[in-house]
Amino acid sequence: MQSSPSSVAAAVPADAPDWPDAFVRRYRDVGYWQDTTFFDALDACAQRHPDALAIVDGTLRLCYRDLLARIRRVAGGLARLGLTRGDTVVVQLPNDARFIETCFALFQLGVRPVLALPAHRHYEIGAFCRFAGARAYLGASPLGDFDCRPLAAALQADCPTLEHVVMAGDDHAFTPFDTLYGAPPVHACAASADDIACFQLSGGTTGTPKLIPRRHREYLYNVRACSAASGFDADTVYLAALPMAHNFTLCCPGTIGALLAGGRVVTTVRPEPDQSFALIAQERVTHTALVPPLALLWLDEQPQRQADLSSLRVLQVGGARLMDHAAARVTPVLGCRLQQVFGMAEGLICCTRLDDAPERIAHTQGRPVSDGDEVRIVDETGAPVAPGEIGELQVRGPYTIRGYYRLAEHDATAFTADGFYRSGDRVRRTADGDLVVEGRDKDQINRGGEKISAEEVENLLLAHPQVHDAAVVAMPDPMLGERTCAFVVARTPAPSRLVLKRYLRDCGLAAFKIPDRIEFMPRFPETGIGKTSKKSLRDLLRRQLQPAAA
Repeated sequence: MQSSPSSVAAAVPADAPDWPDAFVRRYRDVGYWQDTTFFDALDACAQRHPDALAIVDGTLRLCYRDLLARIRRVAGGLARLGLTRGDTVVVQLPNDARFIETCFALFQLGVRPVLALPAHRHYEIGAFCRFAGARAYLGASPLGDFDCRPLAAALQADCPTLEHVVMAGDDHAFTPFDTLYGAPPVHACAASADDIACFQLSGGTTGTPKLIPRRHREYLYNVRACSAASGFDADTVYLAALPMAHNFTLCCPGTIGALLAGGRVVTTVRPEPDQSFALIAQERVTHTALVPPLALLWLDEQPQRQADLSSLRVLQVGGARLMDHAAARVTPVLGCRLQQVFGMAEGLICCTRLDDAPERIAHTQGRPVSDGDEVRIVDETGAPVAPGEIGELQVRGPYTIRGYYRLAEHDATAFTADGFYRSGDRVRRTADGDLVVEGRDKDQINRGGEKISAEEVENLLLAHPQVHDAAVVAMPDPMLGERTCAFVVARTPAPSRLVLKRYLRDCGLAAFKIPDRIEFMPRFPETGIGKTSKKSLRDLLRRQLQPAAA
């Protein structure tokens, strides 16, 4: 049964800035934005390819007809809990069919998921629930090696708006996920194309991640533009190796791009070569996406394993910069085309094109996927830099947000007066129009593609009674790109490194944010105006690391 057109419903108030009217008209007139939702788009695809295989999740194999039927039943189960259009929930599920079914069921209902990562713990999940006023938490136990049930119980006690916990893999203390399938199916789509479809997470520099409101109209265009650049079609078999909650794995073009093209998604929670290489051979995977540390691991393992990767056509690498020498190894070692991807959950996606020359693919991060993307590179005064010079990347366009969720004060500095997003990325543009990423302006660490706010970790350290001052900086790492180092000025008696790491873990901080290294100092070097000089700390760390690298 065809769903009702989403355009009949007016948008739900979003608590986030929309595009100015002139831009709304332009993006609609050009055809970037269409009056459809994610659910409508999948429904239409299922009408075209009802018997085509859509999902491979272990032994579970779902065609489009069956996938859509399951989504409608999950939507019915969530509606039976009282969830309705405009509500917000937090979703923390692993890479499996339930994640996909849940997202599309929420899209259908107009309920807005905050897409949490499997690595997040109570500190982050609790903050998301409280800030967004979440009415439900959907989790899984176990989630990898983590038992989510104590976290869920704590959320119920901490978050006054949280009415429901739905838990996959548990049938006692909470609402079992499988009971959702028993509800009468929902057929109509309640959402509008102008509604917020979901919240992605910013790996910004100020405390816990900010919520990035992605609307159906623009996020669907994001998927279409990325799909065109990556060659997605009905023959695509996409291995979801990275967490599907990530913008990269979800919509660039990712899991949703493969489904809306009529292709197939193969899920895994283990992106390492032993599992992924077997799935590529077994399911004839054509496309996948990795962060640089995993790409390096695949490159190191394949010469020994000699796995059958003959079906693999495109390997996307993003989340952090892949070094030139590693990029040059991808085609000779893995036998596929490399597509470098650079972007942000706030919007802009750049990538190399599949027909680019090998040198261009190896040495740049490509160019924007849309002709509507407006990119400028500026110096510290906001003036454009000369061609080829390094500056801060600023961007606006048909799928780059105009503001965060409920953060008007922060938006005043994160966006320019004319609507450009200040990315904090240091880039230069080649004569061919490609971007080359040279670093960051913002106080953020990129640990293998996972973004860490230095301030968030510093604030937790400063709350420890034996810590007088704390400063967190990035240190270079050949595998992850960057690791974290916390410099600490301790009170007497000084805590040990192990005590501080255990303290951060007990605070509920995600494991990837816990500093890899902790250094104690009697005092911090200062700038000329009396602030802690993180540049001096990074220089000190670099000198300490040089003998080890020699």
